[in-house]
Amino acid sequence: MKKQHPRDWGRFKIMGKLNLFFCVGIFLCAHSIAQFAGPVGSINTTAMYKDSSAFKSWAKTCTVIRGYKDVMLPDSGFVTVGHDTNATKKAGFNPVVSLGDGGIAVLTFDKPIKNGPGYDFAVFENSFSDVFLELAFVEVSSDGLNYKRFPATSNTQTITQIGPFDNTSDATKLNNLAGKYRGNYGTPFDLQELALFSSLNINAITHVRIIDVVGKVTGSNVSFDNDNKPINDPYPTLFASGGFDLDAVGVIHEAPTAITKNDLFASITIYPNPAKDKITIRGELEVIKSIKIISSDGKEILKSVSENVDISSLSKGFYFLEIETESNTTLHKKITKL
Repeated sequence: MKKQHPRDWGRFKIMGKLNLFFCVGIFLCAHSIAQFAGPVGSINTTAMYKDSSAFKSWAKTCTVIRGYKDVMLPDSGFVTVGHDTNATKKAGFNPVVSLGDGGIAVLTFDKPIKNGPGYDFAVFENSFSDVFLELAFVEVSSDGLNYKRFPATSNTQTITQIGPFDNTSDATKLNNLAGKYRGNYGTPFDLQELALFSSLNINAITHVRIIDVVGKVTGSNVSFDNDNKPINDPYPTLFASGGFDLDAVGVIHEAPTAITKNDLFASITIYPNPAKDKITIRGELEVIKSIKIISSDGKEILKSVSENVDISSLSKGFYFLEIETESNTTLHKKITKL
């Protein structure tokens, strides 16, 4: 048998270590789990305190459909803590309203929520610590009918069920789930993430829907994240205050108040009126697309796309202007021809 040269033996040891490191690296990469923003107080947290100046307004109305204390035991009855209106106004102002297993809350606002730089709104829950987190899905709508859900991720282990008194939740393994932070700190959401949905106007969100996550990891009534993984949170919570406890929804970016037909009507200026030869029509809130002059008996006399209208050929008397704006709103104004 050929004797191993010391130099070759050294190479063998080095190559062996490199192979070991390589294999360990492959194993760790294959089993690594993406980590997200940490709990309140951590360097990379996204938690927003209720008194932040970023909040411009809070939910105006809330309608709750209660869930069971335990979805697997319908005889347990529905949760009872709180009233729908508790989820309105500033976080911490009212007591919370409990949703129960799979319960739903729909909230509306004085002004629509719009997509702005960074986060656009935040949802508040009342958890007493950073390691006991009750979670909920968040969906939004710009018409109150069609809702789109933020893509939620839970990298929490699914082998052992988190119990009702376990303090093992980890914010770094959760993303786009309300309840990620303890009480008085909101979980923020960015509407830009939903920009590709054609049925959603991310610059005019009128409704936010909160749906309690049933934290079971096996059997029926399991809640799944965007990757079809079970979401593990405290279960069962067989209490009157079971499930997600909604405190508030704070708005960061507001859209302008919707322009009403009355606003448009009041913003139209006609001068001079009465007039002999020409009139000018100005719209302060919207661009005027077209103008029709209608006689007192309902006949169309003249049509113009210009704000300056020559009425010199008209007979003396009263006429109506039919004004169409850029939003396809039709308004009527009366003029007098001298």
